[in-house]
Amino acid sequence: MLDDRGRVVHPEREPAIAPGDLRHMHETMRAVRFLDERLLRLQRQGRLGFYLAATGEEATHVGPVWALRTTDWIFPAYREIGAALYRGYPWRAFLSQLFGNTEDPAKGRQMPVHHSARGCNFVSISSPVGTQIPQAVGAAMAASFSGKDDVVLTYFGDGATSTGAFHVACNLAGVRRAPCILLCRNNGWAISAPQSVQTATPTFAQKAIAYGMPAVLVDGNDPLALAHVTAQAVARARAGEGPTLIEARTYRRGAHSSSDDPSVYRDAAEPREWEKRDPIARFRVYLVEKGVWSDEDDRRHDQQLAAELESTLAAVERLPPPGRGTLFEDVYQSLPWHLVEQAAELDRLVDRRKRA
Repeated sequence: MLDDRGRVVHPEREPAIAPGDLRHMHETMRAVRFLDERLLRLQRQGRLGFYLAATGEEATHVGPVWALRTTDWIFPAYREIGAALYRGYPWRAFLSQLFGNTEDPAKGRQMPVHHSARGCNFVSISSPVGTQIPQAVGAAMAASFSGKDDVVLTYFGDGATSTGAFHVACNLAGVRRAPCILLCRNNGWAISAPQSVQTATPTFAQKAIAYGMPAVLVDGNDPLALAHVTAQAVARARAGEGPTLIEARTYRRGAHSSSDDPSVYRDAAEPREWEKRDPIARFRVYLVEKGVWSDEDDRRHDQQLAAELESTLAAVERLPPPGRGTLFEDVYQSLPWHLVEQAAELDRLVDRRKRA
């Protein structure tokens, strides 16, 4: 939809996105980039245990989600936190999850950056690669069985296409015509493994042919193109025409995570080439030409982001970890006798160590 300089090259396909939504998309992408930069610094300072950035992939967060209803479900991989932020995931909950404190929605049970936002229909991120794909297909089938026209979007990386979960889910989705969108965020690397060791096919999209579903290869750094193809896939799904596989070509410009060193396996010149296709810069040009964004908006939004992070961080970093009792919650409606005994024993052990 957009060339590298942010100009529309297919006006006949340009999605009709309201100015307010365009601004919200851009602000969300800028917020993801801002948070990634600042929170990686906190991790290096030892204030966070782990972090995982999405620099260069922000368009994949907002383009597809714009095309959904808020009642539709999102099953993310690791790097789609912008999808939850776009839907209103509060920064306080976001940061609390990173610290695993008493306000962490997951009560410290998930690794940092493994968010779960029930209010946004954003399902808990799983560490095992690809497990969210069959879960998403199952949720889509459940919606269909219930007579709802909800659609489920699931994200996964190129490495997940090498898992059995991907192939089983694609087969089931195709056979049952599940109302889901399978979005492969192909960023070129599955940690240190390049695409060349994941598949012998030129694209991941063409794998859909074997499962009887349509597919599309799209510029993953173009929010408009992503919105366009996802809207088409959503319309198919709601009409009962089944799933769509989308391969979004993008690039992970940073490390896989704060525990990774990409210089070991990747040419340093490679990320610099992708900077020319930066999704935020391209989209900004488009918005400025439409009169939706300006230099003053840059300054205002930068100040807003910095102020929000400072105030939220000051509040959540002081919060204590979840209480011991949360170890025993959320499994049974009422605690069975053996867990009551274990909780009491844990309290006695902790008290004994405090006195020692």
